[in-house]
Amino acid sequence: MRPYLPPMTEPQDSPEELALIFDRECPVCTAYSCSVGVDENQASAIRRINARTADDALVRKAKEAGLDLDEGMVVVHRGELYHGADALNIMARLAPNRGLGNRLNKLLFGNRAIARLSYPALRAGRNLLLKLLGRKKIRDS
Repeated sequence: MRPYLPPMTEPQDSPEELALIFDRECPVCTAYSCSVGVDENQASAIRRINARTADDALVRKAKEAGLDLDEGMVVVHRGELYHGADALNIMARLAPNRGLGNRLNKLLFGNRAIARLSYPALRAGRNLLLKLLGRKKIRDS
């Protein structure tokens, strides 16, 4: 008897995994990463990665691309790296249309211009929070 083999599909026909690289030492970053969702038609799953994990291949890839993980989270989707406001925007655009948090995320950050305008304030709040909590930046860890 032959073992069951699932049918082959083209990569673009099936949703792909999405990775979210965030700072686990930041309570706000952690809360966001744990609450954000994606539409199952856009990505099959979210892989949540602590940006302080230097041995992760995607963290290394982001750093090699010159992305400063203290300046913004990174989303890896369909082979593309999105950083900071662009990461926030892509997560909002991929969010499902159900649930208050997902709808609010889409409303606030689904527009690229609004995401870019608001992200510096969000990043400044993160940096202040880390300082108040006595936590080091990622590059100093």
